[in-house]
Amino acid sequence: MTVRFLLNEHACELTEFDPGTTLLDYLRYSCRRTGTKEGCAEGDCGACTVLVGAPSNGQIQWRAVNSCIQFLPMLHGKAVRTVESLSADGRLNRVQACMAANGASQCGFCTPGIVMSLQGKAIGALGCDLPVADMLSGNLCRCTGYGPIIEAGEQVQTRVLDEAPLAARLSTIGEGGTKGEWRGQAWFAPRTSHELAILLADHPQAVMVAGATDVGVWVTKGLRDLGEVIFLGDVADLSEIDEGPSNLRLGGAVRYAEAHGPMARLHPDLGELVRRIGGLQVRSAATVGGNIANGSPIGDGPPGLIALGAQLTLRSLSGRRTIPLDSFFLDYGKQDRRAGEFVESISIPRPQPEDVIHIAKLSRRFDSDISAVCGAIKLTLDQGLIVDARVAFGGMAATPRRARGCEAALIGAPFSEATLAFAAEALRADFAPLSDVRGSARYRLDAAAMLLRRLWLREQGAGISVLQVEAVDG
Repeated sequence: MTVRFLLNEHACELTEFDPGTTLLDYLRYSCRRTGTKEGCAEGDCGACTVLVGAPSNGQIQWRAVNSCIQFLPMLHGKAVRTVESLSADGRLNRVQACMAANGASQCGFCTPGIVMSLQGKAIGALGCDLPVADMLSGNLCRCTGYGPIIEAGEQVQTRVLDEAPLAARLSTIGEGGTKGEWRGQAWFAPRTSHELAILLADHPQAVMVAGATDVGVWVTKGLRDLGEVIFLGDVADLSEIDEGPSNLRLGGAVRYAEAHGPMARLHPDLGELVRRIGGLQVRSAATVGGNIANGSPIGDGPPGLIALGAQLTLRSLSGRRTIPLDSFFLDYGKQDRRAGEFVESISIPRPQPEDVIHIAKLSRRFDSDISAVCGAIKLTLDQGLIVDARVAFGGMAATPRRARGCEAALIGAPFSEATLAFAAEALRADFAPLSDVRGSARYRLDAAAMLLRRLWLREQGAGISVLQVEAVDG
């Protein structure tokens, strides 16, 4: 196995190494670049943030990512920049100067990661157009010095440079792709969907890795060997986005940070939901297809997509099949994905003027937290009657699931406060959620039922959101 990439503009070529080695471990233990810190080792705290760049349309698309859950082979043909790259001549760069001027560092442990996230803003990385507080939602400061940090970030201006020479250099470095074996572990990196289908036919038990935001934790926390891995991040046609007149089509390897804008244009609630999936570093790596394929009962993406009527296209060497997304989840840890199949695309119908939609995530923290309940409601109205209803929840069962009893109570009834209250009671019979650290079973049922109430209040102009607390009569 040979992996070639640039580290702070210097060429690196690795041959004999464990493909499960994380970029963070390589930086700290092999390169002695200890500016990048290890905090959580699971992609939550942002102390290990680095910038990873890849050629895109003749330039470089930079992404802020958590190096603690990025595997070395994923970097083939890419550029990595760490905090050590910012002041090679000993002088503070403009991001570091803003942090210092605002007194935005206390104990200093989180500072390198925060600086690298803000450096992403400075050079126009993916997500740099977000408000600073949102852009830094994946960086935790245990001294709680967020005020000065945000002030510093707001002073950082974006200046996108011409990096065509770097893009050309990376294209040369990455030629030929990478694959190989190391002590019983194998890594494959196809470039096309057809190559991927062939590999999966030959290696049906291989682990598919796209952003590694889930699989990375298998290694750092579960100490698992990866075995055979097929990396999807270099499959160009799986990263395509098509905003068509009747639907939005997302390739299976489209990252959430790339999908945020198109999904927000589809419906604002969907964009708000995507904004709360992990921090920016997670969304800059995690893919929509991966979030679906892992089948988590608390995955944030599926409930909204199910309610909107999304279709899933699965592909293998023998062909394609398209199924409703809600039929993909069979049971806990079991999905309707046959041997050799992968998620090729997700197609989401565009809402119509007669549709009433509400999508919400409830969690203990607003940012970078796992849902207690994630719910989505789509009602189709005709002259004041509900003619169709799709209601889906995550965190309420062993899989993301529709509330069929609730839907039946809604269809054919007038769109009214009384109808939604009746449907909310019917919803309680649809689920028997578990109690855990994120919420009791009773809380989950109450919260899910309240989403119907919230939909009604919002349609009456209340403007209810999870960040607002208002007194409401009744």
